[in-house]
Amino acid sequence: MRFDTYIPGDILKPYIKTFAISEAEEENVYKVLPDTGLVIGFQYKGKLSYFNGEEQIKLNSAGLSGLNDRYRIFKNDANTGTLLVYFRETGAATFFKHPIHELFRESVSLDNFMLRSELLIIEEQLCEAQTDVGKIQVIEQFLISRIKQPVQDNIVLAALSLIYKNKGNIRIKDLLEQLHISQSPLEKRFRQIVGASPKKFASIVRLRHAIQQHNPLNSLTDLTYEVGFYDQAHFIKEFKNFTGETPEAFFSEK
Repeated sequence: MRFDTYIPGDILKPYIKTFAISEAEEENVYKVLPDTGLVIGFQYKGKLSYFNGEEQIKLNSAGLSGLNDRYRIFKNDANTGTLLVYFRETGAATFFKHPIHELFRESVSLDNFMLRSELLIIEEQLCEAQTDVGKIQVIEQFLISRIKQPVQDNIVLAALSLIYKNKGNIRIKDLLEQLHISQSPLEKRFRQIVGASPKKFASIVRLRHAIQQHNPLNSLTDLTYEVGFYDQAHFIKEFKNFTGETPEAFFSEK
């Protein structure tokens, strides 16, 4: 299996973190942890599906996935190829005016946001492109054509900055006080642009930070307090919801 990443062109850099090409010759089941931006997937060959409990659900050939606060299990058929677009935290709202928060924990077909006839043309061009660069150029042109008035909400940007500065370990009460705003308007504006509530988003940042900070020389208790949990039991519960495994099991595989 190969997974190669590419930096977007200058026009798209403010909105997109990376493009990726993922190809697998053999059938494979794998886990994806929550991230901080929405993702588009274009399957130009083969099929992908994900598991909802015991149910296996086929993904559309072109789909948009919202933020998620729990891991997901995916399965690719043999000889599968996918182009992935990883948006920055506020990036997707520039291209899709549908309320982003309604996509939380959801993956929906791109034809919910554009004409099916237009999507078929893009999918055909993607299949015809012979190289990674050629495929990415097809999708870059598609995205550039969809750029609307860029979303610029200074309160939301300030909230994101504070969440990252505190590595997700910030109480909503403190966030509101520092931003001089009440909870309802902040949540509404944040969810519409980012795709989740500030609390949910901070939790994603916090647990991703916990994974990054893990040091095998330190104890789980040290990590628990370092990332701001008051007790180990709470940390283990949240970590298992996020990754599907206890910290001991998760880190033993690294």
